[in-house]
Amino acid sequence: MRSALWLPLFDQLADPSVVVRLAAEAEEAGWDGFFVWDHVNWQEPVVEVADPWIILGAIASATERIRFGPMVTPLARRRPVKVARETATLDRLGDGRLILGVGLGSDRFGREFSATGEQVDDRLRAEMLDESLTVLAAAWSGEPVWHNGKHHTVDGMRFLPRPVRRPGVPVWAAGFPGKVKPRRRAARVDGFFPVNLSHPDQLAEAVAAVTELREDPTAPYDFAVGLPAGTDLAPYAAAGATWWLAEFDHEAVSVDTVRGVLRDGPAGS
Repeated sequence: MRSALWLPLFDQLADPSVVVRLAAEAEEAGWDGFFVWDHVNWQEPVVEVADPWIILGAIASATERIRFGPMVTPLARRRPVKVARETATLDRLGDGRLILGVGLGSDRFGREFSATGEQVDDRLRAEMLDESLTVLAAAWSGEPVWHNGKHHTVDGMRFLPRPVRRPGVPVWAAGFPGKVKPRRRAARVDGFFPVNLSHPDQLAEAVAAVTELREDPTAPYDFAVGLPAGTDLAPYAAAGATWWLAEFDHEAVSVDTVRGVLRDGPAGS
């Protein structure tokens, strides 16, 4: 099971130079990944929020081996053609190390959608997410994209250069482990990130369900779990987890807290 840090870019961690240093330290300490939250606002007591995409570009330049990406970005609030350009550029900057985490997002913690006029209906955001994934897959092919959907239109554009990896940037879809639609979405991409897990049995059940839905169950696939440092990871590895994302309390996270977990090392160290 690979190990990654998973950081909210809030307050002390809203300083991009600090986060980039942490990513470089994580790589040196043997961690496999470095993922960051993607938010434009959060509820109090959080005050400062950084942009993940700018920070990820700096991480791509400051590291050589570690995987990185937004975990997760709510695609419904993004234009997929812009995301196609950003992800291809970022993947090439990092020599094929980008992983794109996607999900519905939530208006609950920062009114990110309602306060900015974005779509708040979960069903419609799910439609927009799925349609955006279709556009991204077509764009990463390097061939002309012809898409006339309910939410997005692309009229014969080509998106070159392509990402380093083929057929495109690996995508992990987030969702609650017991929900059917997130499982179906996850089965169409490269990984599943079940959120709010409380027991490894939930993961085992999700692994079995998603594997059954996949077109080719033998193809490489990832199941990622977000769990605090100090959690017994063995039952989750036995249940099928391929990645552990070390999560932090977003209201109490500090540079010192992250550095302490970082220096303890990845799982199995």
